[in-house]
Amino acid sequence: MDEMEEELKCPVCGSFFREPIILPCTHNLCLACARNILVQTPDAESPQSSRASGSGVSDYDYLDLDKMSLYSEADSGYGSYGGFVSAPTTPCQKSPNGVRVFPPTVPQPPAPQQHHLLQLQPGSQPPIPRNSCLTCPQCHRSLVLDERGLRGFARNRVLEGVVDRYQQGRAAALKCQLCEKSPKEATVMCEQCDVFYCDACRLRCHPPRGPLAKHRLVPPAQGCISRRASPRKTSTCTEHELENMSMYCVQCKMPVCYQCLEEGKHGTHEVKALGAMWKLHKGQLSQALTGLSDRASEAKEFLVQLKNMVQHIQENGVEFEACLVAQCDALIDALNRRKAQLLSRVNKEHEHKLKVRSTELGLKYQQCMVVSPSSDKCTDSKSLTPSMRVSPQEVYVGNETICTVDGLHYHSTYKSRVKAFNASGLGQYSKTLLLQTSEIAWFTFDPASAHPDILFSNDNLTVTCNSYDDRVVLGGSAFSRGVHYWEMTVDRYDNHPDPAFGVARGDVLKDVMLGKDDKAWAMYVDNNRSWFMHNNSHTNRTDGGIAKGATIGVLLDFTCGLLIFLINDEQQGPVAFEGLEGPYYPAISLNRNVQVTLHTGLPIPDFYTPGEADPNGSEC
Repeated sequence: MDEMEEELKCPVCGSFFREPIILPCTHNLCLACARNILVQTPDAESPQSSRASGSGVSDYDYLDLDKMSLYSEADSGYGSYGGFVSAPTTPCQKSPNGVRVFPPTVPQPPAPQQHHLLQLQPGSQPPIPRNSCLTCPQCHRSLVLDERGLRGFARNRVLEGVVDRYQQGRAAALKCQLCEKSPKEATVMCEQCDVFYCDACRLRCHPPRGPLAKHRLVPPAQGCISRRASPRKTSTCTEHELENMSMYCVQCKMPVCYQCLEEGKHGTHEVKALGAMWKLHKGQLSQALTGLSDRASEAKEFLVQLKNMVQHIQENGVEFEACLVAQCDALIDALNRRKAQLLSRVNKEHEHKLKVRSTELGLKYQQCMVVSPSSDKCTDSKSLTPSMRVSPQEVYVGNETICTVDGLHYHSTYKSRVKAFNASGLGQYSKTLLLQTSEIAWFTFDPASAHPDILFSNDNLTVTCNSYDDRVVLGGSAFSRGVHYWEMTVDRYDNHPDPAFGVARGDVLKDVMLGKDDKAWAMYVDNNRSWFMHNNSHTNRTDGGIAKGATIGVLLDFTCGLLIFLINDEQQGPVAFEGLEGPYYPAISLNRNVQVTLHTGLPIPDFYTPGEADPNGSEC
């Protein structure tokens, strides 16, 4: 179908034939195109003047093509047929359409001057000057017209009818020029863009807004007819106003005329036919428009994806916020319940100890009579009620009836007795009372001795740090005898740090990892393994690390001088250190990536028997 379409197009304008005429060489031209490529030659006595004008021969009698004598490049003379004379072979020139023109070179006697009064009718064409030359753009044969001009060529009505039927059928089944895969039937045509659109492509590529709002959209059949009825306008050269632009300069990328090629700066440049370059550029523009359409589709799909992504992010944000609030509320509720349980346990233990001590003391002391300095009568002395633990090696002397003794050991028994005195003298000692300290250790972290970067919360039971460097914090109680066990829960563990857990002297370094000096005995651990460290010496690498929620246990036994570490209720490695002699404070070192909570007052683990043997079976 495309090959047939090319056969129905004029070789000059590239459009479908409009009022086609037949040249003696059997090639066809549009009547308007033939008029545009005429070249006038010098006046001469042409051979066709000998033809009788009153012979009664029809304008179309010369169509007996079997009797024609056509010009070829091998001929050296003149050929004539039907009143048309072929031009000589030399010299050769270029016509405005880019083909060769052979004007006659042999001067002829001037024809008798005739003066006629011409009256042009409305819509008629101006007369064609005599001795005009027409060159066929396909075979390059030149003909000199007689006094009839272009009217001497027969009109090819058969070809015109074929073109009309072809365009009507093409308009009836015209397809959209912008559909990507299977073109749909066109519904409109834009007269300004000269493009056929289906409904979908019109909305996508030709929206009725902006500069496109002024374009006129017509039905496809009407657009096809307007295409055929509106011949392409021929542009004139800006430098040579009388010359039409018929060629295209490839180097300068601009249309040029015949004189620009012969006289101007384009004479040495590569030129091509303007119609061919117009088709090429139109195809390139169509491809670019298709590419832009594809890019627009991709951009639209990307915007849809971006919109869906934003909506998805918003939905996830709301869901995450709700989940976070719920988890935080649950954590706060669990902490409050645990706090209430611990406080209740502390109160019960406190009440229990007070009850035991009150039973042992009776709260009763002996009464003694002392001599008053003002009379011989005896008076009752004041009774004492000790409310704090008293060390047997310490003696309190003073006016206060209550005293506090610090530094007592857990799970120990102390003896206590009191007596009164005044200016009259001393009374007798009360009975010796046995005071029992708590069997298990209750303590918190000590803010007074901790590094300033340590942060405390939860009644000094939870600690973290505001520095990326390791900082040390000690417990509030020191141990020098007995067996003690406490645990620490890892509340936060980010970026795999290596906190250290253990015991230390009171003068341990607070700004380095626990175990870097000779004042601390510790185990430092990451997410994969652990090491024991004292005086910056690393020993006993053991697989198994910690994570968020892990529990680290510390077992300190002064009866055997042992220090043992546990992770999640399992012993980590062998006995860490032996031969320990107190006093030692519970201690840890951590940075801002870690948060731990202390748990005290815990019973000794079941696998360990204090004072008998270590977990490996060796005697103390």
